[in-house]
Amino acid sequence: MKSRFITLLLLALTASSVHAIVALLGADSDIARLAWAGSLLATGSFLGFFAWLMRGKAARTSAGLRSIQVLTAMGAALALFAALRGGPLLPLGYALVIGFDGCIAYVYWYSRFVGRDRNTLAVGKALPSFTLKTADGGVLDSASLRGKVTLLLFYRGNWCPLCMAQIQEIAARYRELAQRGVQVLLVSPQPQQHSKELSARFDAPMQFLVDDDSAAAKALGIAAPDGLPMGLQALGYHRDTVLPTVLLVDREGRIAWNHLTDNYRLRPEPDTFIEVIDRLGLAPAH
Repeated sequence: MKSRFITLLLLALTASSVHAIVALLGADSDIARLAWAGSLLATGSFLGFFAWLMRGKAARTSAGLRSIQVLTAMGAALALFAALRGGPLLPLGYALVIGFDGCIAYVYWYSRFVGRDRNTLAVGKALPSFTLKTADGGVLDSASLRGKVTLLLFYRGNWCPLCMAQIQEIAARYRELAQRGVQVLLVSPQPQQHSKELSARFDAPMQFLVDDDSAAAKALGIAAPDGLPMGLQALGYHRDTVLPTVLLVDREGRIAWNHLTDNYRLRPEPDTFIEVIDRLGLAPAH
């Protein structure tokens, strides 16, 4: 259901915003102009948020998106005010259902992971066994991670702008991680070719790994069946994806720290896990 929701929401926001602009320009009364202005405020501000997100510059947002909620509510209120004074009802429908209700559903339902498994990857536990493929087709077994501190980042795929921004952040801080003896593994269930293309973008020796059929994600309790937004299968992505997850694994193969977000828009900054590495003494003494 979430897969369909996000795609249909974006289509509805685009269509209603375009219609509101056209209708606003052609309105023949002040009350009609007010109604369509309210509609455009509600749907256009929300659509603008997604446009900003898709630039791939933001690795995280606030949890509640309060400013967007306020703008969509203001737009719906204007459209309602106009409707009560004889204005058209369609802009009220756009503002209330697509703008305000869509925003509430996105913030409090779509963005969140309910009942996420927090036991399998609890701090202090041994990292479960799994196998991954390298972007070039090789194989990496989780047992081979022993003897070195590892930062494991599970990301949804190239299609996720927050994931791409998060990887960019880590690439920019790679030297600080390397100086601490930390190897960085970036894992996604997306097809191998997509991961290979992504690895070519970064001038940092990070390993991009492929989780075929989400086997590792299932073993770790972080699989997200049917998590891909509807329509992206046409670009070659698998319909199943992963819950964004960051793990620090010590030299003995135990989980020293985790970030198991319950909201896909909330992700740790590199400063956070660098501070953890230093605080826990995971980096080798010089």
